Amino acid sequence: MKVFTSLKLIAILLLTSCFSSTNSRPVNTTEMSSVSNETFYQFKVKSITGEEIDFSKYKGKKVLIVNVASKCGFTGQYADLQKLSDQFKDKLVVLGFPCDNFGNQEPGTENEISTFCKKNYGVTFQMFSKVDVKGSNQHPLYKWLSTKNMNGWNEEVPSWNFCKYLVNEKGDLIKFYSSSVKPLSEEIVNELNK
Repeated sequence: MKVFTSLKLIAILLLTSCFSSTNSRPVNTTEMSSVSNETFYQFKVKSITGEEIDFSKYKGKKVLIVNVASKCGFTGQYADLQKLSDQFKDKLVVLGFPCDNFGNQEPGTENEISTFCKKNYGVTFQMFSKVDVKGSNQHPLYKWLSTKNMNGWNEEVPSWNFCKYLVNEKGDLIKFYSSSVKPLSEEIVNELNK
């Protein structure tokens, strides 16, 4: 019985660490490692419809980057991401990156994904072509988001679909939110109201 209880406790601790809610950029910038010359605004990424999107167009706005999937327990967050995008449209841009890195939960083509998002959730925020958010084929944006010496502090790689990264108006990565943090949660909304 003690072995079962110990195993149960270990499983709970592992799950908790996988779905830790939020990591923040250190307040004291001397704690940050040396950062590479790459900035958030240097990225140019292919949209879900095939056009190249230059991230420099997002200067002056906060940006919420989310790895999304159509067949996930968190897929319902699409609706709240759209509400968040509508509610904060003057100061926030939501960017959705479909990925199939977790349990084959995004097997569709770009066209199928786009149709699914519009039909089921009314998504109008910017969606991108499907990418790898981890592993040997990790997209350069996600490499920047999860590499401390590139973004200044964060090493969190998405642990599941619907992990969120928040970039401030200056292009600094300031927050990482796990899948379990809902788009309209107090912690995200409070950060957007700053």
